[in-house]
Amino acid sequence: MPVQLLKVIKGKSEIPLPSHLQKEDLKQLQEGLDHTNKYFQGIVVLSYPLTKLGDGTDFFKVVLQDLDKWCSRSNSINVLIYGKMAEDCAKVICHGDTFVVAGFKLAKSPTAREDGRHGCHLEVSEEAGSAIYIYTAPRTTAASETASVSVAPKYVYTPLNHLKDGTIVNLYGVVKFFKPPYVSKGTDYCSVVTLVDPSNVKLTCTLFNGNLDALPKIYKVGDIVRFHRIKIREYNGQMQGITSAGFASLTFDGTVGAPVVPRTSSKVYTFMDEEQKTIEDLRVWAATNLSISGPAAKLSGVQPMLYFDLTCQLVGKAKVDGSSFLLKVWDGTKCPYPTWKVPVEARDLEGEKVLLHQLRNLTVDILVYDNHVQLAKSLKIGSFLRIYSIHTKQASAENEDFSHIEFHLHGGTCYGRGIGVLPESNPDVKELKTFLESVDLADSQGMESMSSVELDGTFNNVTVLTDHQDLSNTELKTILNSTAPQQYRIRAKLRTYKPQKLYQSIKLHCSKCNSLREVPDGGDFDLILQGAAVTAPNPDLHNTSWYNSVMWTTQDQKQRKIAIHFVKHDEMLQQPEDTLLMVEGGTLKEIWKLTKRFKCVIPVRSTEDHLELLDLSAPFLLQGNIKYYGCKQCSTPKPIKGLSSIAAEQRPSWEPSEIAQVLGIEQLQYVFVMRFTLVDGTGALNAYIFDYEKFFQIPASEILTNNFLQEKMQMTMNTLCPPGRKLDDLPWLECFIKSYNVRDAMKHQVYYQIFDTTVAEDVV
Repeated sequence: MPVQLLKVIKGKSEIPLPSHLQKEDLKQLQEGLDHTNKYFQGIVVLSYPLTKLGDGTDFFKVVLQDLDKWCSRSNSINVLIYGKMAEDCAKVICHGDTFVVAGFKLAKSPTAREDGRHGCHLEVSEEAGSAIYIYTAPRTTAASETASVSVAPKYVYTPLNHLKDGTIVNLYGVVKFFKPPYVSKGTDYCSVVTLVDPSNVKLTCTLFNGNLDALPKIYKVGDIVRFHRIKIREYNGQMQGITSAGFASLTFDGTVGAPVVPRTSSKVYTFMDEEQKTIEDLRVWAATNLSISGPAAKLSGVQPMLYFDLTCQLVGKAKVDGSSFLLKVWDGTKCPYPTWKVPVEARDLEGEKVLLHQLRNLTVDILVYDNHVQLAKSLKIGSFLRIYSIHTKQASAENEDFSHIEFHLHGGTCYGRGIGVLPESNPDVKELKTFLESVDLADSQGMESMSSVELDGTFNNVTVLTDHQDLSNTELKTILNSTAPQQYRIRAKLRTYKPQKLYQSIKLHCSKCNSLREVPDGGDFDLILQGAAVTAPNPDLHNTSWYNSVMWTTQDQKQRKIAIHFVKHDEMLQQPEDTLLMVEGGTLKEIWKLTKRFKCVIPVRSTEDHLELLDLSAPFLLQGNIKYYGCKQCSTPKPIKGLSSIAAEQRPSWEPSEIAQVLGIEQLQYVFVMRFTLVDGTGALNAYIFDYEKFFQIPASEILTNNFLQEKMQMTMNTLCPPGRKLDDLPWLECFIKSYNVRDAMKHQVYYQIFDTTVAEDVV
C-alpha cells in the first residue's frame, strides 16, 4: 500500500519501516546522488489544495520541515505528489503529522528563490514505486488547537517597521483601509489592504488569487489579519506586500471582547494559544489609536449626495445592459425619499416574485457598474451583503414634477468601492436577520391583490403579427391534414428548437440560386491570406489615378511585403472613417486592425496587369466586424478598377451591396435558419425560421461578432421556450406559417415556414 497511516505507541512505530531504508537529512539531498534506498522524514507545516494537472492527473503539494531544525525556514522542502497517492494523502494529512517519503525522485525546485525552501523538491508517485508513511498526531477540536497538533511549526511574526525588501515574512496587522475583491485585468481576483500596527508603520498589500475564497475575508476597517508567507517589495521608498507561493491568511473581528474566531476558507491551519493574546492586544491598540467609522448607514437615514456603506439582503437582481447590473436589496427600513425603480423586463428579474411584490415599498434598486458587474451576477438571491461606497444621487425625470433618489455603485475601486458577501455567522448579519424577521409586511399590500397575470405577465404576447390580421387561428391538426401551399395563423407553444447552440443557426444564403452555406471560420480565411502573401505586391500597380499606395517590409524572419492602396475621392484621400482600402500580403490580425480604423477593407492580390480579389472562399469585403462573402456559383468577378466608379460619386457610401455589384459579386446574406417544434394540443409540426433580422429583431450579419447580441438572442429563446418548464407552463406564440411542397425524384414532402411574425419588443 503506497500510503500508510501509522501510530506511535510508547515512542515507537507500531509497524517498523522496511529495514533496507536509510534516513537522509536535508543536507544529504543533492542532485546526482543515489537515493534509491533512502527516505526523508519531516513534519507537515503546509499543504495546498488537491488539484488536477492539464492531463487530468491528481496533484498534491506539501511542505516538510526537518524534525530537528523545524524553526528554520531554510530547512524545509517541497514534496510534489502525483496520481492516486495525491488523492490518498489529501484525505488524511494534517499539519503536525510526521511524514516519511521513500522511493522519491529528486529534482531542481523552480520556486526555491521565491519560497526560500530547499533548492530541490521531492517527486512522488505510485508509478515510480514511491511509498509514504504518515505518523498521525493526536487530533483535537478546541478552537485554539485547530490544526495545532502535538508538534507544530512555530512561526515568527515581523513587525511592520522591520520589513525588508525581497523577504517573505509572516505578520499581523490591523486593517486601516481595504478594497473588496474585484476582478483584475487578468482572470484573478484582486484585493488591496492597508495595514497598521503599534510600530506606527503602514503597509499596503496587493493580493491576487484565482479563487475568490482564498483572499482575506475582510468586512470592515478595524478587522485584524494574519498573513503567512507574504512577499515584501520596496517601491518608491515604501514597503509593499504581494502574494507569494503558499500565501495564507486568517481574519479576526477587531472589536474588543468579540470571540477570537478566525475567518478562512482553509480547512487546515495553525493557531497557537499565545496568538490569542496578540489578537486581543491589537484590538485594544486599534480602539485607542485607529479612527474606525461607526456602523453602516440604514436606508431610513440616507440623504441625497451621500456616500455610505450598506448592510442588506439581496432579494432580486437583473441584467440591465453590458456595463451595468441591478441589485434589489432591503434592510427592513424605508427610505424617506421616493426611490428610482430601474426599468427592467419582468422576465429578466431573478428573485421570488411573491416576495418582491411584498417588499416593493421597502426595497431599493442599486445600479452597479463596470468591474462590479461580474461579481454582482454571481450573487445568490437571499445572501447578505455589505456594499461599500454607494452614491445617492437626486434626480428627476423630464415628465415628473418631483425628484427621487438614485443609488449607484460606480465603477472602479476608489474609496473602497465594492461588494462583500457576509456569512450568516457574522454578528451584523445575525442582528439584521433578527430585525428583518420582526418587520411587519402587512402594510406592504399583501398578495391577495395580485392576479395570476401580474405574477406571470412575462408569458403573454411573446410574438407579434405584422400583417394578415384578418386571418383566424387554425389548429395544427387541420394544417397537417391540408394540402400545400397555404397560409395560416396559429396559436401554439414552442416545445423545442434546433440548433440548441444558437450560433450554429447562422448561415449564408444566395437569393439567386437559393443555396445555403456554412459561415467559414477565421482559420480558413487566414490560410487563404497566407497563400496570397507568397506572391509579392507588384510595384507597377501602385499609385494610380484613383488610389494611393504604401508598401513596406515586415521585420520578422519572413520579411513579408505588405501593400495598402487607399482609394481617393476627388483626387484626395478621405477621412479614415470614410475610406475604402485594399490590402495585399496582410495577415488576418493585421487586416482586423485596419477594419477598426477604416470603413472598408478589401483583401486583394497582384497579377501582371491588375489587382484582383482573392478566392471567393474568402470574404470580398470587411466592414467593421462583419465579413461579406460572395456566391462562388453565381458570381462573375470583374476587375477591381470598377470601384473607381463609386469613388467618383458625389458622396461615396461604400455600401456592401453597391461594392458587390460593381465587382460582379452575387452577395451572400447572413440568415437565421432554425427549426421550431410547435404544439397546440391537437398536433405538432416542425416550422422553419428563415429570417435576416425581422423575427428576432437582431441582424443575422452581426450576431457572430457581438457578444451582447448573442446573449440577447439566448434570452429571447429562453423566453419563447423557457428551459426546465413543463409544457403547460410554456408561453403561447401567435404566428403565421405557410406550407410549401418540396419534390425530388424519390419523394414529395410538405414543409412549413414562419413568416410575417416578430418577437415582441418587451421580449427582446
